[in-house]
Amino acid sequence: MGKETAPTEKTTSDSLLFQTLLSEGNTEKALILSEKILEQSRNLGDRNFESEAWIRMERALLGAIAPENVGNELRWCVDRLASINPGSPLHGLALLNLASWHRNSNERMMALVTLADISSDAGHPVDLIGLSRLESGRILASIGDLEPAMRHLWMAMRRLSSSDMPAEAVVCAMEWLDMALDDIDPNSPTMDERIVDARPRENPGMTTTPSNPSDIKESVEIILSNALKDVSGMKRDDLGLVLDASETLEEIQWREAIEERQSEIQDPRLIDVLQS
Repeated sequence: MGKETAPTEKTTSDSLLFQTLLSEGNTEKALILSEKILEQSRNLGDRNFESEAWIRMERALLGAIAPENVGNELRWCVDRLASINPGSPLHGLALLNLASWHRNSNERMMALVTLADISSDAGHPVDLIGLSRLESGRILASIGDLEPAMRHLWMAMRRLSSSDMPAEAVVCAMEWLDMALDDIDPNSPTMDERIVDARPRENPGMTTTPSNPSDIKESVEIILSNALKDVSGMKRDDLGLVLDASETLEEIQWREAIEERQSEIQDPRLIDVLQS
């Protein structure tokens, strides 16, 4: 393998244009341009494997290759990036995409294994680690393995909060709270304690775990800090979860914070609850 060189000025400008076309939803033009970039990446004096892996990954996700070949193509991208730039943001993104493909193919265990390769030990960025834990939590929840699902969602919430992704952190808090409200025990360990004491398991199972009220309070505060910025919208599950938590824990200040904005609320379900 030749030593990888920096992209040429022309390759860089084409790559920027490719990103712009994707952001604008102009898939057809993006695919045409991607063929040109891919050809350039292979014709450089020393082959630019990183550029090639990025373009091949994007083309696979855009449907430029046969569906039966997508998995192999995404795996090639992961393996190539692991060999030339392990732990990079692009390598982490490739792992996320491969995991999503496994999940969509109903290969949930393979998705979990792939997501586990995204880690701080490998050098991946905090935001990608957070997103990987979010996806792991969702997969575990879908198979009824709630104890590790809640741990992964909690870790995702913390990671995404620290990486300036507040909207994604709120999603984690909501999905965690939705499970946590089913079983509450003030004597149960906190999520931080559970994470520290967690040990590897050979296989997933059907597990549940009670939640500590202090963790529920933390998740509610995260949700409210975002939700109260704008309470409009016809479907506000975030505010609904906070009302459920307020009633369950008898923390009336959460309900009162929402009631103060009642005139702005549009979700008919919330209006009925607040008027009852």
